[in-house]
Amino acid sequence: MIIRQYEVGNFNIFSYMVGDEESGECLFIDPASQCEQLMREADSRGLSIQYIVNTHCHIDHVMGNREMVEKTGAKTIIYAADANGMQDTPPDILAMFQAENPPPPDILVKDGDLIRVGNIKLEVIHTPGHTPGGMCLYMDGMVFTGDTLFVGSVGRTDFPGSSHQDLVHSIRTRLYTLPEDTVVFPGHNYGYTPTSTIGQEMRSNGVVRA
Repeated sequence: MIIRQYEVGNFNIFSYMVGDEESGECLFIDPASQCEQLMREADSRGLSIQYIVNTHCHIDHVMGNREMVEKTGAKTIIYAADANGMQDTPPDILAMFQAENPPPPDILVKDGDLIRVGNIKLEVIHTPGHTPGGMCLYMDGMVFTGDTLFVGSVGRTDFPGSSHQDLVHSIRTRLYTLPEDTVVFPGHNYGYTPTSTIGQEMRSNGVVRA
């Protein structure tokens, strides 16, 4: 199994490659920018990009979808409640990010679904709060938390459709119930380290502690 973390673009965004060497397949989580570099990374390891998985619908996380889809044919995956939000970014926000809306998603998932790439399975954990359809992706020993949980902090809840109450509930009941040694891979490089653990966040997160 190959897990790689990449900081891309101008907004400290973390994109992740999850690859299965045996099958030669991989997926990217939130390939927001620098898609040529990300595709080269997959190619250098002999991996074919099967899926693009978006943890939520905000443009800073989905603005690389179009380029990667057009160049690889990968299918895009997002939580059902965030599907419409991918197409609804206001023009001024698109201009700020120098982006365009991504193509509609190919696959909609719900809580408990499994996303498979080769022999790897990622479990969908619905974590609304930052967006209605925000999701985290869990496999034994690690969780990709998007903008739900950062190292030392949490995602913003001052956007339309956001809810601080829902976000806190999601973190306490869906993430802080995972094994404490689970490695946290966040959606932005906003913390003092690029990764953390569930136990560390439970004890020291500046916004939500256990």
